[in-house]
Amino acid sequence: MISHRNLRRLITALAVTVTGAVLPGGVAQADESGRPPQILYYNHAYDVLDRQTADAIENSAYLRDFASFEVRTTTGGGMTWKGRYLKGRETYLELFAVGDLPGSDGEFGAAGMGLSTEHAGDLATVRQRLTDQGVTPVDYRQTRDFGDGVPVPWFDTTRAVSSYQAFDGWAMEYLPEYFADPRSATEPASYEGDVSRERYLPDDYQNHLMRDVAAIRIGVTSTDLAATVPLLKAGGFQLTTLSDGSVIASGGGTTVRYDNVPREQAGLKQVVFTLNRSVPRHVEQIGRSSLVAGPGATAVWTFTGTA
Repeated sequence: MISHRNLRRLITALAVTVTGAVLPGGVAQADESGRPPQILYYNHAYDVLDRQTADAIENSAYLRDFASFEVRTTTGGGMTWKGRYLKGRETYLELFAVGDLPGSDGEFGAAGMGLSTEHAGDLATVRQRLTDQGVTPVDYRQTRDFGDGVPVPWFDTTRAVSSYQAFDGWAMEYLPEYFADPRSATEPASYEGDVSRERYLPDDYQNHLMRDVAAIRIGVTSTDLAATVPLLKAGGFQLTTLSDGSVIASGGGTTVRYDNVPREQAGLKQVVFTLNRSVPRHVEQIGRSSLVAGPGATAVWTFTGTA
């Protein structure tokens, strides 16, 4: 299996390059020392892909072996959406096609990322840390309808802004009512106040290659990035800002690079996965994307589609 040192090198490479091309702005400056303890962690990201790639993902036999894979239509918060999900032990990826979501949320390159707590009550600390930065938190409770028309409290969220251009970043905390509903198919608590990602996600990842999202790279407009940074600081991520304004957030097992780009270049660029076992190199072309698994216990998925 790949060593921890080589995995760190791969994640660092993702932070610097996309498909081998060095982006402008390689000079980095770390954020100030003394950041607060980390209480937010990468939960999942979503992205709106071109229809060709989304359809190829939905119908891919390889992905059903590669990951705990699901195509699901969900109703919650007055909306219904169809997502394509790759689920790991603690993290997952949610993918849409153009038009799957209403309005500008359904446009090519629209994306978002949820950062979640592991202990009940930590979201209140996130809110306070935002307030301490001079940000007024924007709160919302998401519900889920399991098909009987009765909304079940799912998770609470807080944001640093009430609107965005193409990237929606939020902090979230799963709710006891959701875990208590047997239809959620979640696990029992492992400790007092357990609202963890691992408890929320099923253990089916053990039957597949994909274990978790180790790194992700996504294009974000400067306006959306400016709204995301306070949330990252409130969560306790270690931040590195590049000279072109891009930001790398690390900590908690997943490294995220937010490329500072114009709207037409926004969206998911690349994902690095850890795998449950070492595999020989395999290249799978999925629509306008390429998933390379191995050699070793990592896989890299690169997206090159356009609207």
